[in-house]
Formats: sequence, C-alpha cells, structure tokens
Amino acid sequence: MEAAHAFLKTLAIVLGVAAITTIVFQRLRQPVVLGYIIAGLLVGPHLPLPLNADPETVHTLSELGVILLMFAIGLELNIEKLVRVAPTAGVIGVLQVAVMMVAGFVIGRAFGWTQQESLFAGGAIAISSTTIIAKVFEELKVAPRLREIVYGVLIIEDIIAILLLATMTTISSGAGLDAVTLAKTTGKLVAFLVAMVVIGLLVVPRLMRWVVRLRRPETTLVASVGICFAFAHACAAFHYSVALGAFVAGMLISESGEGHTVEHLLMPVRDMFAAIFFVSVGMLIDPVLVYENWLAVVVLSAVVIVGKIVSVTLGGIVTGCGLRTSVQSGISLSQIGEFSFIIVSLGLTLQATRPFLFPVAVAVSAITTLTTPALIKRSEAAAAAVEQRLPRNVTAFISLYSAWLERVRAKPASATAAARVRRQVILLLVDAGAIVGLLLGGALLHRRAEQAIAERFGLDSMVSQAIFVGAAALVGLPFLLGVVRLTRAIGLTLVGSGQDKGAGTAAARPIALAVQLGLLTAVGAAAVTVVEPFVPPGIGVFLFVALVVTAMLAFWRNAKQFDVEVQAGGAVVMGVLKAKLSPHEVGEHHDEAADATAEAEVAGDVAALLPGLGAPSMIRIGPKSPVIGRTLSDLDLRSRTGAAVLAIVRDGGPVMLPDGSERLGEGDVVATVGSDEALASAKALLLESGPGGSHAS
Repeated sequence: MEAAHAFLKTLAIVLGVAAITTIVFQRLRQPVVLGYIIAGLLVGPHLPLPLNADPETVHTLSELGVILLMFAIGLELNIEKLVRVAPTAGVIGVLQVAVMMVAGFVIGRAFGWTQQESLFAGGAIAISSTTIIAKVFEELKVAPRLREIVYGVLIIEDIIAILLLATMTTISSGAGLDAVTLAKTTGKLVAFLVAMVVIGLLVVPRLMRWVVRLRRPETTLVASVGICFAFAHACAAFHYSVALGAFVAGMLISESGEGHTVEHLLMPVRDMFAAIFFVSVGMLIDPVLVYENWLAVVVLSAVVIVGKIVSVTLGGIVTGCGLRTSVQSGISLSQIGEFSFIIVSLGLTLQATRPFLFPVAVAVSAITTLTTPALIKRSEAAAAAVEQRLPRNVTAFISLYSAWLERVRAKPASATAAARVRRQVILLLVDAGAIVGLLLGGALLHRRAEQAIAERFGLDSMVSQAIFVGAAALVGLPFLLGVVRLTRAIGLTLVGSGQDKGAGTAAARPIALAVQLGLLTAVGAAAVTVVEPFVPPGIGVFLFVALVVTAMLAFWRNAKQFDVEVQAGGAVVMGVLKAKLSPHEVGEHHDEAADATAEAEVAGDVAALLPGLGAPSMIRIGPKSPVIGRTLSDLDLRSRTGAAVLAIVRDGGPVMLPDGSERLGEGDVVATVGSDEALASAKALLLESGPGGSHAS
C-alpha cells in the first residue's frame, strides 16, 4: 500500500507541474516540449524545491513514453513511403547526418571527451526534432512543397537514428572497437532485424486487419499496443534497444493499411507518456554541469544551427529541390530534440558516457528549440537574400537543373533505363562498402601491420608506415575509380532517360556532372562518418572538407560552363521563337494557333540545347495580369510551382536565363520549362488574372 501511495504521489507531482508549465508555455507561444523539460527540472533532485518526484518511478514511466514515441513514428512509415522519399530525402538525410556526426565527434575530441562520448555527442546533434517541427509547421502554415521535403528528411533521419541506437548499444556493450567485434555485432544486428521483419510481415498485417474488422476501437488499441510492447520486449531480450522493436512494430502495422486508424486511437496515450518522458529528461538536468560546460553548449548549438542549414541546403540543391526551398528546409531542420535525449540517455544507461553529456545535450536542444520558430518565420526572406547574393549563372543553373530533375522524376522511366540505374546503384554501394571496409581494416590493423613490415624487412617505422599506406592505396584504388565511374554513369543514364535526344551535347555534360558530384559527396560523407572514430583525429575531417570544397568548385565551374553553352545555343532557339511567335501589339489580339505551332516547332531545338527539359511553355503576360511590374524574385516561380524560367521574349529580343531582378511587363512572353504538372502550375500563377491573361500554347 505504501508503494502504491508513493507511486500516486509521484504521478500527481509530475503531471500537475507539467500541466502548469505547459499552459504557461502555450501562453508564451513556445513549444510545450520546453514546458515539460522545465517541469522535470522543477521536480528533479537538482533544485531545492519541495516537489521532488521519485526518479525511479519517473524513469520507468518514461521508458513507456520512449516506446510509444517510436511506435508512433513507425506507424507513419511504410515501404511505399520509404521508396517514394528515398531518392530526394535519402540523399539529404544521409549527407546531413554524416556532416553532423563528424562535426559532433570532432568537437567532442577537441573538448577532451572520450571516443565513445564523442560518438554519442555526434549522434545527439545529428537528428532533428519531428515533434518541434510538426508544432511549428502547424502554427505557421508552411508551403506544401517545403513540408513534404522536410518531413521526408525527418523520416530518413528517424530510420538512421534507430540504426544508430542499435549500433551504439552493441558497440557500448562490447569489448571494444576492434574489427572482429564490429563485424560480429553488425552481422548479428542485421540478422536479427531481417528475422524480426520477415516474421512480422507474415503475421502482424494480417492480424491487425482482422482486429480492425471487429470494429471495436478499444480492442484495436489494446492489440496494437500489445504488439508494440511484444516487439520491444523481444529487442530487450536480445540486448538491443527497446526503441528499435517499437519502431519496427509500428512499421509492420502501417503495412496493414490501418496505421492511421491505430495512430488516431494511440494519440492520447502517446501524448501522456511522452510528456512524462520529457519530464524525466528535465529531471536529469544538473544546472551545475551545464554551467561547467557552457562553452560546449554554445559551440554545439552554433554547430547544430549552421551545420544543418549548410548540409541540408547542399543536399537539397543536389537532389533538385531548388535554392530557396533547400535553404528553407535547412533552416527548418536546424534543431535537435527527442531522439537526442534518447541517444544520450542510452549512453548514460550503458555507462558509455559521463553524466555531463546529458544536460549539455538538453541545453543545446532547448536553445535550438527556442530559435526554431523565429528562424522558420524568417526562412523565406533569408532564402531570397541568399539567392540575390549568388552569381546569376549559379542561380540559373540550379533552377534549370532542379527543373530537369523534377521532369526526370515525373517522366515514367523505360524498363531498360530503370534496370540500368538499379544495377549501377547496387555496384556503387558495393564499391563504397569495399572502400569503407578497407579504411576500417587499415585504421584498426595499421599498427600491427606496420610493426610486422618493420620486423620482417628491418625497416624503421616511417618507411614501414609509408609501405603500408601505399599498399592500402593500391588495393583501394580500383574501388575508388569504380565509385567515380559509376556515379558518372548514373548521371549520364539519368540525363539520357529524361530526354528524347541530345544526351551527348555539351549542355548535357554539366547536368550529368552535377548528379555525379552530389552522389560522390553523399558517398564520401557517409564513408568519412564511419571511419572517423577509427583514424587519427582530423584526418576524416580533412578528407571531408577537401571533398566538399572540390565538389563546390567543380559545381561552380559547371554552372559557368552551362551558362556559356546556353547563351551560345540560345540564339538558335530564340531565333525560332522570334520568327514563329505571332506579332503582338499591346491590347491587340494575337494568334494563339500560331503561337501553339511555334511552341511545337521549337521543341526539338530546346531538347538539343537543354537535354531532358522538354519543350518550353510560352506564356504571354496579358494586360490585366497581376504579375505585371513584379520581379521574378518576388514571384518565386521555381519554389511555388517547380518550373524554371528559361527566357523572356520582350520587344522582339530574348533575355536568356534571366535573374531574379528581371521585372515582368505586359506583352512579355515567358518561356518556362519543367514537368507537365510544374508547367501547368506556372501557367496558372502567371495567368490568374482571368480574362486579361492569355498564353501562347
């Protein structure tokens, strides 16, 4: 009876204080998650207040919160959604997590933290907060395209975080970071996951469809939560994270097609236990430790904001999201949250980290959570400022490259091209895996190998080290060349599949090279992330920085070359446009049939000039169009519609690849390129004036 009273007392204190702080933070228009953390600080053991809750009871309840949070995330995913977001969000997510993992590890080592503490620090700052972003997006009503990209990246990050939890659990519980242990733990983890997913797919979807057909909501809720805890217990029994089991259970139920039904029923239960989880996070904050490590908090907060903005922006540009949308996505993702708490609390539980790391991570999360709403509100203005400050040829290349990628994604690929790309991607992963394996093996075995060479041939340490490095480079060179060759081949294949002709033209090469640079950067970032903990400090960072700088310089040269090719060939296309478009005087009716014929005739010229972009849609600005007098930057046509402006024909003269300062006037003919859906959206935007607007197609 006494234990029951103690439990009720703890629950009353926790939920009562959390309710008050939540109301206060809602009134202050701040994320309620911060209110829960403050509530935990108030009822925790580190402040001299008469509100102390029992830490063990709260910790037990918080475990339920973690399980239900991960279960809810899994419910939002299924294999079809993963396949849909993988080409874009997958590259962005991998690049962003890789950059932040390396940055966190390097900062940890610079502050004198242990190798494992630095690993957990990198993991903590790598994953953005789904909860915080969802709350802010709901309040600010962001554009659908931005929402889709950000949520896609969050899905990929959640999957990576689950894998990080499982991997860190096995590494921290093992005998050390040697090659044999790493291979064994990775193999066991993969085998366990495959077995759990295969068995689950055979049982769980069928079971949930049968339960839902009973039309008893309470039965559906009890059955789904029971499956969740069963999978979590299975993971715990095999010494893996309970979060992994809950996540897999959610995905399996989502495969049944009843994920939304279960999610709706689960929401109140999840929210209550999630609140207790965040309160438990606040209870672990020691203000003294935060004060003692204030410099680490400031540095990590700055790295989270700047690092995520830069890495997501680069990834977004590479995957064709456009400059403005990429910058806005990076700003939206510049915070850490619930997964960070789970990762660092795992390190604390496994005794892989000292107690100081947890309050540091929570403080960083609090700072970045506070900055997130303000940054997202100003993200559109910031993106426009970045666009205005970049050279015209760079912004034009990014815009047309994005339109080309969108058209490639929208156009059904031939069976031959799709099979070729799949084969090339598989071979790329094999070569990249071989390089990572060689780097890991060399990093873990180099001392013994160098010693053996020195003893066998009687050489000093410097010579034996040079011989080992040279031999390793020779072994890895074929795989490195294979990665370069395959990324190039994928770029050329995509260029060829997105067009009818012209893959070999000069203007096609910069587009193919841009795809190659993006793939090389993503593969290189992932490889550096894996090997950084096993090589001397700074080497991985140097390699990664060198890779990014080289890619950016090549991209810059690409943009300049692309601009030269387009300007040189633009005279041909614009000559056809000028000759074929019907004469037009202000207020005079023009010949739409003739304009449509001109659009069809110019298609071949544009296809040869800009492979894959297809025929431009010529849109004539009418006398009552609301876009008259507005600049292209004000319209933000690319972000709002997905189309890019190839040229503007005005007074018989073409303006090729116009920059954002170009102002539209009555009678202008705007040539836009992109997918059919993007062109339709662009036409609707430019002609929404009604009777006054007209188009040339």
